[in-house]
Order: sequence, then C-alpha cells, then structure tokens
Amino acid sequence: MGDLLALKVHDQDNVATVFANEVKAGMVINVRDKKGRIFPVELRNDLPYGHKLAIEPIKKGTPVRKYGEEIGVATQDIAPGEHVHVHNMDSQRGRGDLERG
Repeated sequence: MGDLLALKVHDQDNVATVFANEVKAGMVINVRDKKGRIFPVELRNDLPYGHKLAIEPIKKGTPVRKYGEEIGVATQDIAPGEHVHVHNMDSQRGRGDLERG
C-alpha cells in the first residue's frame, strides 16, 4: 500500500478526511494541511475511505470543525486518531428539530 493520507483543509479544523482504503487501527496515517505540511497520526479505529479522524483532542460538547466550519458537536471526548462520525458527534446541519426549538 502507498502512503496513507488524510487531508486537513482549514487551519481551524480539528478533523481530517481519510483518502486511503483499508485503513486499520494501529496504522499511522499522514495528515497533510493546505500548506503542504505533513504530520503523522496513529489511528485508534478502522476508518472507511472519506470518513473523518480527529487530529487533536476534542472535548465533549465542543464543536467538530471541518472546512473551517462547525459541522457538529462532540457527544463524548474524542482522542486524536479516533474515527469521528455519528457515534461520537451530533450533527448541527439540516436539523429541523433544532431550528424549531
């Protein structure tokens, strides 16, 4: 397998998107930011292609940021290298229930 890669698109992002197949817990993935800097993150979970991983600690109740935007709120503490998805993040987009109060 070639280099494992994830992309961090915005300086404020606390997640990166995985662009590699067969990404398994224990592997080290190279996260590249928009300036071309690369830093390694050890994966804590298997991740599907196109999913998010935490690249820094995310405390419960704090925003999950991707593309410089808040895309949700952590429902539990999330460690670097963990899969970030519906099991540990509550989406804040397209939620009619939140808009109605």
